[in-house]
Amino acid sequence: MNSQAFVFFGRSGCGKGTQAKLLVNFLESQRRKVLYVETGSLFREFIKTNNTSSMLAGNILREGALIPVFLPIWLWTQTLVKNFFGKEDLVFDGVCRREAESIALDSAFDFYKIEKRNIILMNVSKDWSYARMIERKRADDTPEKIQNRLDWYEKDVVPSMDYFRDKSDYNFIEINGEQTVENVHKDIIKVLNF
Repeated sequence: MNSQAFVFFGRSGCGKGTQAKLLVNFLESQRRKVLYVETGSLFREFIKTNNTSSMLAGNILREGALIPVFLPIWLWTQTLVKNFFGKEDLVFDGVCRREAESIALDSAFDFYKIEKRNIILMNVSKDWSYARMIERKRADDTPEKIQNRLDWYEKDVVPSMDYFRDKSDYNFIEINGEQTVENVHKDIIKVLNF
């Protein structure tokens, strides 16, 4: 089996995690093995450990600030090194918040000789994203923290995503994320030609 990579991008609250899980389920239903790398859950597990790095990272996350670039790279790299056997499709959610992470991920795909590389951008407006985050009523979804995340998206995530946009070895897909969960999933499957 030739492994494929699927990397989800989009503003906070656009449903990246939901769509990534739906894609994992779909791929598994096609009898494909999948390694799902969800940086948020990796961080939640990491900050439960009792060391200086995890305590510092936990403080940064509670403040709603950005984690230093080396930590997310270390988390997902460690996951690949331990769990990728060259037969799985790779689904990434919550990676490449800054361009240095995109460069690192690109080098990992080169190292593992991943030929089919898909970037999936879930397009939603800033207002739509803000409203969705307010509606979900999570503890970290205060108006100030939401605005910070939306600002970071423009400042840091968009350039990180644009790193892949013009590279010939990437299939760059834009999906209208302002639809029902089911319709977004159908659009993703259709564009990926499954």
